[in-house]
Amino acid sequence: MKKRFIAVLLTAALSLGVLTGCGNDSSDSNENKGTITVAASATPHAEILEEAKPILAEQGWDLQITVFDDYVQPNNVVESGDFDANYFQHIPYLNSFNEEFGTHLVNAAGIHYEPFGIYPGQKSDLSTIEEGDVIAVPNDTTNEARALLLLQDNGIITLKNSSLEATVNDISENPYNVEILELEAAQVPRVKDEVAFVVLNGNYALEAGFSVGKDSIAYEKSDSEAATTYVNVIAVKEGNENNDGIKALIEVLKSDAITDYINNTYDGAVIPFN
Repeated sequence: MKKRFIAVLLTAALSLGVLTGCGNDSSDSNENKGTITVAASATPHAEILEEAKPILAEQGWDLQITVFDDYVQPNNVVESGDFDANYFQHIPYLNSFNEEFGTHLVNAAGIHYEPFGIYPGQKSDLSTIEEGDVIAVPNDTTNEARALLLLQDNGIITLKNSSLEATVNDISENPYNVEILELEAAQVPRVKDEVAFVVLNGNYALEAGFSVGKDSIAYEKSDSEAATTYVNVIAVKEGNENNDGIKALIEVLKSDAITDYINNTYDGAVIPFN
């Protein structure tokens, strides 16, 4: 009877061990952990996210990406809670948006920066600039300042306020009397055949078929104040920075695999942020 009782105990212990082992194995990386919804600009943000999607899937996360073609709705949908995060903007724009619209969005992590560049329109050489030439720039506060600073760095205008808050009203010298055409950022590349030059954000330059390395007439250097300031970030509503899905997303976006993808894909137009 005693031997039979011991045998039963051993059988139960072995069964428990097997079950415990299965439990550990079942918590593998393919376990369904949930959905991460991200609002993004098409290029390069959504493209980078698409590259991250299968990596996150291996970890059990379903990354759902929705492309927006403006700079307002991606923030609104994160503020409302309809989306977990967005990926399209830099910190100065994020701060400006919060101040203007009373939103509560925060930087969860910097992923990359995109050098601002001057690109050909009807002309391809700044030395050919003439009286009254038109140059198209983005009209939102932070990006317009960035464009104006780049024009100043290349001797086209002089600003009395050389800061990241400069506007066309800060132009103190305009030796060529160039007309600064202020447009919503997405519209700037669409007028390149109608103006002398365009000054573009990195993602819109890519969408227009421009390469920073091959096509830009001039661009921000990596050690410039603007380049180091305008890091593109994953933005979330305040309080959601440490959600498991957000942490997983950021870890993948800053991984070697995504760093290599960015470096091999964008010809210097997109640079990983470390």
